[in-house]
Amino acid sequence: MTRERTRSLSEVLDQLESSAHGDSIRIKEVIEKLGRKSFASLMLVFSLISTSPASAIPGITTTVAVITFILVVQMIAGRECLWLPQFITQRHMSTTKLCKGIGWLRRPVHFVERFLRERLTFLFHRPWLWLPLVLILFLTLFMPVMEIVPTSGSIASGVIALFAAGLLTRDGALVVLSLVLLLAVPVSVWYFGFSA
Repeated sequence: MTRERTRSLSEVLDQLESSAHGDSIRIKEVIEKLGRKSFASLMLVFSLISTSPASAIPGITTTVAVITFILVVQMIAGRECLWLPQFITQRHMSTTKLCKGIGWLRRPVHFVERFLRERLTFLFHRPWLWLPLVLILFLTLFMPVMEIVPTSGSIASGVIALFAAGLLTRDGALVVLSLVLLLAVPVSVWYFGFSA
């Protein structure tokens, strides 16, 4: 997989917000705005949407899981340009809910950005990169089921967002943190599932 241009997290949110127009936006438009080579940016955007108030959109967790699964498979295969099936790219999202989610995310994103820097960059090279990619691949397989367990889908999406943010900013510490938190996802699903 070729290395994409390093971007700040706020820059990605700015690009996403600038793509919002009308009553709804197609996923295809988001992809075109961020760029078909921006695997990490796209993974970050869709996982963040699923952790924000926009996660109230029915089926968003499953949609994020499918998109992330396809992205990760292509990253493992070393593709340079993203491909997504038409039934996903033609899906619409409410721009009102999307913009509300972006606004909600800006404060925590600005806070996190103060601590980010390039480190542990060996984690972004094969074979090291394959470990988090494979683990996230397995996580996406369970995310559709998480639709019925409150907050669990947002937790899983948050883990994916941390990994994508680390990949985007070349901060290996975030990748390590995402792997640690990944272990907490099954525990969280079990806890919220049985206490609901």
